[in-house]
Amino acid sequence: MEGNLKSEEPAPGKLLISDPFLPDPNFNRSVVFLTEHKAEGSVGFVLNKPMDFNLDEVVDFEVQQTIPLYMGGPVQQDTLHIVHKNPDVADPNLEVINSVYWGANFEAVKIMLESGEINNEEFRFYLGYSGWGEGQLNREIEEKSWIVTKATHEIVFSNDSETMWKEVMKEMGGKYSYLANSPDNPQWN
Repeated sequence: MEGNLKSEEPAPGKLLISDPFLPDPNFNRSVVFLTEHKAEGSVGFVLNKPMDFNLDEVVDFEVQQTIPLYMGGPVQQDTLHIVHKNPDVADPNLEVINSVYWGANFEAVKIMLESGEINNEEFRFYLGYSGWGEGQLNREIEEKSWIVTKATHEIVFSNDSETMWKEVMKEMGGKYSYLANSPDNPQWN
């Protein structure tokens, strides 16, 4: 990760880093990639919660590769979402950060999956998403449930789910670096 990250305002292309003591089990030590942030609400995907099964186990067509699935969040966990770096299948209106897209032409992606052409370094598949209603995310940020920082390609497509939260906190430096080493339960300290 390049340079120190700082706390910022929520916007598409930012990361939401959960407070180390956030009591919600859906977001315990989570890193969420924010793909939409409007007055009506916000949408994002948890980057560091891989599921115990792969894409071929949830689609009704043959997938030629082992494609990991991630839990995008607690909302509509029966829906499949894609974050990727392939402009050939992207809707250019859904570019979240430079060359990172949310959503795709699913028929084109399906052909790639059936023929074994998906690059796991360029695609992430999520079941469900993280969603907030009008003003909800801003309130949670004010309550210190979330820390906002910039997203990078390296973080969004990292395979290191186990240490991602801690590494992002350390990279932010200062008090965040200190919090990165806090125990799961503050009473253990």
